[in-house]
Amino acid sequence: MVLAIDIGNSDVVVGLWHHQHWLHQWRTPALITETAAFYDTKVNQWLAQAGIHWEHLRHVTMSSVVPPLTEVFRYLVQTATTRPLVRLGPEVYPQLGINLLNPQEIGSDLVANALAAHHKFRQACIVVDFGTALTFTAISARGDILGVNIAPGLATAIKALSQNTARLPTVPLEYPSSALGRGTTHAIQAGVLIGYRGLVEALLAAMRAELQDRCIAVATGGLASVIPPLRSQFYAIEPTLTLDGLRLAAEKVLTSRLDTEG
Repeated sequence: MVLAIDIGNSDVVVGLWHHQHWLHQWRTPALITETAAFYDTKVNQWLAQAGIHWEHLRHVTMSSVVPPLTEVFRYLVQTATTRPLVRLGPEVYPQLGINLLNPQEIGSDLVANALAAHHKFRQACIVVDFGTALTFTAISARGDILGVNIAPGLATAIKALSQNTARLPTVPLEYPSSALGRGTTHAIQAGVLIGYRGLVEALLAAMRAELQDRCIAVATGGLASVIPPLRSQFYAIEPTLTLDGLRLAAEKVLTSRLDTEG
């Protein structure tokens, strides 16, 4: 049994892996204003509801792109259990068997995505993660990360319009039936969602042309299904790709440690 913690800019996602599948997944907002006690209570409530004690776990694995919460969750885990904690970051990348450009700069969530996509598909691919940021990670058939593109995420773009204009509201992320906006809500939905369809299609085409290699595209992230016409662009939609990568990374790191100690 493995606990995986993915700390993103918008949400903290916690998954419990057991018997070859994700038995439970929980989500809570990533709030840097909250204390360790707040998250400690959350995680312990989730585990209690699942009938799981910390000592039932083999290990805990974690990715974080929010430094203040990295320390909060490290403290939380290390005070709750003596089980190993594997934090995905530059210090463990050499043990993963993949080459990275600028390992100090790439988000650990993108490394997890790449690791899981390579393990699952074993071919060149581009992982498109629809989260707070919209990211495109190109991975070779060997599993090496060749490059990354980053754009504002869908919800981020709509929030920016609302926060930086006097009269534009935050609107639901619903794909419009027409590109001709008939009202403010429809106009924003058409501009952002249809516009982002074009952005994704254009970036995938440009990356494939530059890679000069046939490669599949894989979607993940909480907003991966918000733009239905993009479904045909993707070989697969994998909602748990980041958690899968965290689990695989921990296995590789802990196996490497055992080999070194042996």
